[in-house]
Amino acid sequence: MTSASAALPRQPGRTKAFLRLVMIEHSVFALPFAYIAALSAMFQLDGNIHWVRLLLVTICMVGLRTFAMAANRIIDREIDARNPRTAHRELVTGAVSVKSAWTGALIALAVFLGAAALLNPLCLALAPIAVIPMVVYPYGKRFTNFPQAILGLAQAMGPVGAWIAVTGEWSWQAVILGLAVGVWIGGFDLIYACQDVETDREVGVMSVPARFGIPAAIRGARGCHLVTTGLFVWYGLDTGAGAFFWLGLVIVAAAFLYEHSIVKPHDLSRLDRAFFQVNGFIGIALFVCALLDLLVRGLTV
Repeated sequence: MTSASAALPRQPGRTKAFLRLVMIEHSVFALPFAYIAALSAMFQLDGNIHWVRLLLVTICMVGLRTFAMAANRIIDREIDARNPRTAHRELVTGAVSVKSAWTGALIALAVFLGAAALLNPLCLALAPIAVIPMVVYPYGKRFTNFPQAILGLAQAMGPVGAWIAVTGEWSWQAVILGLAVGVWIGGFDLIYACQDVETDREVGVMSVPARFGIPAAIRGARGCHLVTTGLFVWYGLDTGAGAFFWLGLVIVAAAFLYEHSIVKPHDLSRLDRAFFQVNGFIGIALFVCALLDLLVRGLTV
């Protein structure tokens, strides 16, 4: 993303506003799982960390996410203007123009495609497929009550792509990890959508909370995170994970329990803590433990 950021509109104010628009810090949610996939693939490939490939994976992930967030904000700007919670966003207030947002989005997309081309032919061939759900997702809330499923599919591609970036081959182990990530993110987006129920119903935005109510959305999120935990277990067993990975999974399970203990259908006052702090912690904690596990098992730095 460093390369993409440097190429964005050059005025410092515009650049900062664009980075706020795409919420660049939220890369912490998906990036750790791409690293887990990439490093696991390297461990199986030859036991060595390939730093250039890891850097290119980082650029791909952040570049694609930046494009996706910018496109999301552009497509949703009229809906955002009608929601008091999102009316302060940069495209609504004019801090970022639509032209500048599209410029930044297309530069980020070019960076993503360029990094994919430097990795291997399969990454480049599959790269356009990864872009599709990123664009479809913001439109999803206009035609389905389950836009979180589209978001989950988009996020599931990260670990799969990272594995292919290292090996140049398809991996069902990466698919398991990708599904875990997709179901996890789809689950906590169910929680996040609960705060907009009244506005969504008023403006016609479709979502699980708006259609079925907040209690149903919370139950759905709990189910998603139970499935996520099961998929992480499956991934650990299939890859022969060691003690540190399982310790990380215990920490993740405890974080899920805490997250669902502080968010209740009748009390969303701590929703931001659950969304930003707990979910950010989950990704980092599992990555650190997975990395320690791979190093103990013989991954060479």
